[in-house]
Amino acid sequence: MNRFPIWKYLVIAVVLIVSTIYTLPNFFGETPAVQISSTRQSAAVNTALMARVESLLQQHGIKPTGLFLDGNSLKVRFNDPDTQIKARDLIQQSLGDTYIIALNLLTASPEWLTKLHANPMFLGLDLRGGVHFLLEVDMKAAVDKTMDRYAGDIRRELKAAKVRYGNIKRTGDTALEVQLRDEETLNAAADKLARSMPSLTFSSDKQLYRLTLTLKPEEITRIQGDAVKQNITTLHNRVNELGVAEPVIQQAGPSRIVVQLPGVQDTAKAKDILGRTASLQVRLVEDDPSRVAEAMAGNTPSGFELLDEVTPHGPQKILVKKDVELTGDNINDAQPGFDENGGAAVHIGLDSTGAAIFRDVTRDNIGKRMAMILVEKNRMEVVTAPVIRGEIGGGRVQISGSMNPAEANDVALLLRAGSLAAPMNIIEERTIGPSLGKENIEKGFHSTLWGFAAIAVFMMIYYGVFGVISTLSLGVNLFMLVAILSMLQATLTLPGIAAIALTLGMAIDANVLINERIREELRNGVPPQSAIQAGYAHAWATILDSNVTTLIAGIALLIFGSGPVRGFAVVHCLGILTSMFSAVIVSRGIVNLWYGRRRRLTSISIGQIWKPDTN
Repeated sequence: MNRFPIWKYLVIAVVLIVSTIYTLPNFFGETPAVQISSTRQSAAVNTALMARVESLLQQHGIKPTGLFLDGNSLKVRFNDPDTQIKARDLIQQSLGDTYIIALNLLTASPEWLTKLHANPMFLGLDLRGGVHFLLEVDMKAAVDKTMDRYAGDIRRELKAAKVRYGNIKRTGDTALEVQLRDEETLNAAADKLARSMPSLTFSSDKQLYRLTLTLKPEEITRIQGDAVKQNITTLHNRVNELGVAEPVIQQAGPSRIVVQLPGVQDTAKAKDILGRTASLQVRLVEDDPSRVAEAMAGNTPSGFELLDEVTPHGPQKILVKKDVELTGDNINDAQPGFDENGGAAVHIGLDSTGAAIFRDVTRDNIGKRMAMILVEKNRMEVVTAPVIRGEIGGGRVQISGSMNPAEANDVALLLRAGSLAAPMNIIEERTIGPSLGKENIEKGFHSTLWGFAAIAVFMMIYYGVFGVISTLSLGVNLFMLVAILSMLQATLTLPGIAAIALTLGMAIDANVLINERIREELRNGVPPQSAIQAGYAHAWATILDSNVTTLIAGIALLIFGSGPVRGFAVVHCLGILTSMFSAVIVSRGIVNLWYGRRRRLTSISIGQIWKPDTN
């Protein structure tokens, strides 16, 4: 007799139930929607905003199929893409730039499946489409950021050399002017800076004791080229943090970057994360009442800037120096956390250079206030401005203010992934449909379906009942593979569909091996029950060897491949593992249920058994 222990049947049952649950969402499809998300500069997304949007749509005769709040965003469903786009334009015109308005696709799965985190597979750009951004790097801002850094370096170099200097100011886009006391300090400054800053050209006015430092043309070209390269690297880091599979991020011209995010669900989140600059600046605060009053009256003193400080009571004006003491370029780690009062905060780790600068700034300015400024989308916002109580070493810095844990997590993600070398403007944004059309989706589906049907017909004709059992285990294998891809939220592309079709052919190979070994035992005169047991036992070694060698090739593709090749490799490797389980465990369980309990089994339906001619 062939019987499985109860726990094996329970394992098979659990696998079938879980596979069914996580495969179902792929049959419900998706509905077009508009997603409205908040920024740090906008009001909260709440029921009041939902009522406002609903009223706005009703006034213009647009009927959404549903509105609901999802975390920090409002999602509005529609019946078709045309209504979706019309509603997006209307909402954008009404709310302006204070909110992030983006197109989205939401799963149409029932609520009970969503609560179980059962979501459909993502489809790549060649199947469902995704989000396409064309970003333009602000080259002037890249040069400005470099000049600000040079200004800070000049101050530190002259201070270290004990050369007394006056103002350091910009003259034009690519030049800095340093005011010195006399000809002696002028010569000393020129000698010191010329050795440490070879990328600048120097000219001096010995009558006015001014030293002018100008970027060389080749240096400007290098800065702009590096800005695009650094932004591409930073975008890759941010996309990886978002968990987007198989992204396309590449340069398009001297100052533009194309970003394609296949199968992305939260398009508003992607738009916000990719477009934000999120660089950190540390500056000193000016608390002189006369200068503060002068700035509040609309006459900001030279060398200072009036910014907004986020407080629990709302934004307040604060006067800070334009001189940047420290930037986000010196950050090597950023993690969300909480401050000593339990409020959300971001804990920052500085590299050795940043730690030394921060230690010097805090040592030389005890009793003064220091502003932590977050620069996002060309907007500067003081998130905290504490009083310096003493020298701070060790390279650990904390910024906190009026931010919630979600905002602290976003800021930490952006700082950790690296600051952009220059701000970028989204000059083109679209949620694109299948690049090869619905015809490719249908062909991919039909090829898998008809391939499965052809295999099933052949197996049932050639192996009888055992062919039916092999077909059932093959169906379980397909269910398991789709369920795992859905649980992993993998992005399915055309190469992935090809891998599924290939997996079906490879999976049935294992059943063919088992059935042929059982036939061989029967030809040798072994009783049916013993033939079944021996067939599965003897076929297992061959199945394992063949699948392991194929798995090695798939892992090599996964490690060394990229883009669609990796997508193929992921499905291929998962298919090998699921096929081994379904061919050996599931099919054996079904065989045991059908034949295993019969004590006097005289024959089994496994097709015609040809015996060799002994004459």
